[in-house]
Amino acid sequence: MTTRLSAGGAELTIDQENGCRISSLRIDGTELLRQGPHFGAFPMVPWCGRTENGRFRDGATVHQLPLNHPPHAIHGFARDAAWKTATVTDTGAAFTYDLVDPWPYAGRVTQVFELSEHALTISLGVETYEDSFPAQAGWHPWFNRVLVTDGAEAQISFDPSWQEERGEDHLPTGRRLEPTAGPWDDCFGMPHGVDVTLSWPGTLELRVTSRAEWVVVYDEQPEAVCVEPQSGPPNGLNSLPQLVTPVDPLEVSTTWTWKRLV
Repeated sequence: MTTRLSAGGAELTIDQENGCRISSLRIDGTELLRQGPHFGAFPMVPWCGRTENGRFRDGATVHQLPLNHPPHAIHGFARDAAWKTATVTDTGAAFTYDLVDPWPYAGRVTQVFELSEHALTISLGVETYEDSFPAQAGWHPWFNRVLVTDGAEAQISFDPSWQEERGEDHLPTGRRLEPTAGPWDDCFGMPHGVDVTLSWPGTLELRVTSRAEWVVVYDEQPEAVCVEPQSGPPNGLNSLPQLVTPVDPLEVSTTWTWKRLV
């Protein structure tokens, strides 16, 4: 089952049965996202990126998560689950996902999509009705490196304050570096908010913004580039946990704004 939204020349398809991911985003008929059941753009929740050896500590308690990307646990559980539809209109939709075992805490995730002719805003909220727990939330979009036949490759433009040093285990070491040139599979700090522009010369420009302060950029594959706004760095359940409480949910949003270059 999928949900389709449209506004002007923008068409959005959400596959709520497959992790509530965006399976297609077409602008005037041009597909922006890499196609396939594992691609599109999926939510990362209740954690983002890799959690070291699948373990995280909450106070004195150490929890073990399934190693879905050995030796680590990666990208949360929600991307593999079916979500429930809450509301749908022509240009907006909301879906929910209940956190269940093997996540050790009860809670609910809500994802909201708002589409206009020139922009898409996506929001995630994580709430608990019982015990407080650490969590993260964000998105992992796979943007096509080339949008049209014989078209130019995507160019990435952003100005991060620092780059997290990446260890051999692909986890941040805790050291902050001057940003380096790509290719990247790296996390960057943008304390004034994520602001990354993808440009396909002669075709389209897409700006990814968020009040979140962390972004992972991944462009090591020939087919796609990924710009992943998220509430904390990889392994953040251990290094920078954000507590979800009954009175203080975790909330994060991102807006993608586009314009034609022809």
